[in-house]
Amino acid sequence: MFSMNKKRAAMLAVVGVALGGVALTPAHAATKTLTVWADETRGPHLQELFGAVEDQDAGDFVDGYVIDVKPQADFDALKAALDNATDASGPDIVLGPNDWVPSGVKNGKLAALTLPAAIKADYTANQIGDLSYKGKLYGVPLDVNNVAMVRNTGVPKPATFGAMVDYYFANKDSKNLTAGLCILGGGTEWGGMSVYSALGMQPYRMKAGKVDLTLSKPGKAAASGDPIQANFVNNLKTYVLTADGANWKSNGFYSPWDAAGVKCESDFKAGKIPYAILGNWQSDLVATSIVATAQPVPGITAGTYGNAFGSVSGALLTSFADKKGNLAAAKSLLNYFGSRAGQRDYQKIERRPHANAKASKFGNSFQKAFANAAGLASIPQIGSYLDGTGGNSWWSLAGNYWYRVAMNGENLTTVTANLSTLLKANVVAGSK
Repeated sequence: MFSMNKKRAAMLAVVGVALGGVALTPAHAATKTLTVWADETRGPHLQELFGAVEDQDAGDFVDGYVIDVKPQADFDALKAALDNATDASGPDIVLGPNDWVPSGVKNGKLAALTLPAAIKADYTANQIGDLSYKGKLYGVPLDVNNVAMVRNTGVPKPATFGAMVDYYFANKDSKNLTAGLCILGGGTEWGGMSVYSALGMQPYRMKAGKVDLTLSKPGKAAASGDPIQANFVNNLKTYVLTADGANWKSNGFYSPWDAAGVKCESDFKAGKIPYAILGNWQSDLVATSIVATAQPVPGITAGTYGNAFGSVSGALLTSFADKKGNLAAAKSLLNYFGSRAGQRDYQKIERRPHANAKASKFGNSFQKAFANAAGLASIPQIGSYLDGTGGNSWWSLAGNYWYRVAMNGENLTTVTANLSTLLKANVVAGSK
C-alpha cells in the first residue's frame, strides 16, 4: 500500500531532473529497476513508502523504473555490504550517515551529484557540507540524526548537570531509583557523547564551523582544541564518581548501559530513572508528554549544554548507478528524496526530524522537539576524526574509558592522561 500520491511523486521527479539538467529515460522504454539499500529500520519504511516491486507500475516514482528496496540485517551489515559491493551487486542508492562519505569516495563506491538550485535552497550549508567531500556533494540530506535528553513524569527541568545529580540522590530511596541518567538510544560512544561533553570531554572541538586544531603540548597549559578540558576529572569526581580506596567508581547516577539492578528501558518507563538519552528513531518508546521535555544534556553551568552529534543522514549516490546505466534515474529519485513533498512523505513513516527546512514545519511534536535540541547543542559527526589512528577510534575508546575508571577500578589520572593523548592524535590524524 502506497503512503503518498504516485502521480505527484513522478511529476516531482520529472521536474527535479529537468532542473538538474539530467535527461530522462524515454517513457516507452522497458521497465528497469533502481536498487536502494538501507538498514533494518529505514529499509522497511522505504518499502512502505514505495510499495512492493510487484505492486508498482513503471514510472510511479521515476520514469521507466520500479524501486527495489533491499533492507540489510542491521547498520553494521549495511556498511559491510557497501564496502564489499561490486559493479554487479552494488545498489544505485544507499541510505547512510554523513561520515560514510569520505571513505565511500576514497574506495570508489560513491559518486558526486549536483542538486537543482530549488532543492538545494531548502538545506543549510552545514547539511550540504555533511554529505560533501573536497567540495563535491555525494547525496541528499534526509534527516537530522541526533539524540536528546528526556525526563520522566513529574521530574523538574534541570538547569545544570549538578541539579540532575542532586535530584537523584534526594529521591533515590523514596522513589526507589535505580539510576539517575541512562541511555535508551545510541550507546555510550554516540548517544552518551553529550554526557561526556557536559563534563568536559569530547572527540574534538568545533570553532567557526571547523575542528579546532589548537592542541596543548605535554606539560603545557590547556589549549582551546583539547578534547579533554582541564576540569574534566574534577567534574567526574564531583558528579558521577565516588572514592573507592585509592581509585574511584561510579556513584550510581550515570548508567550508560544495562547492568545488575539497572534496566534502562523498563526502569525509565516504571519511573525508576528520572532522565534518559533518547534517539530520534525511538518515537514510539515514550509518551508524548515525555517527548515534550526533550532538551540537550545540561552543562555544569546554567545555560550551557553538552554537545551531541547532530549531522544528517542521507540518500547517497553510488558509482554503481552509472555503471549499470541508471545514473539519470538515480539522480531523479534523489531529487524526489530531497524535495519538500518527498521529505514529508518519507518522514511521515520514518518520523525523524526533517533535514529540509521547508518540510520541517509539517513535522509532529517529536520531530520538532528533537530538531530544536539539535539546533541548541549539536556538532557534526566527522568520520576522519572519529575513526582514529592505529585502531584507537572514538567508538572503541569512549565506552572502554567509562568501564575502566568507573567499574574496573583503574587509576583515573593515568587512564585519563592516556585517553587525552589518543584523542589528540586522532585530531591530528583526522586533519590530514
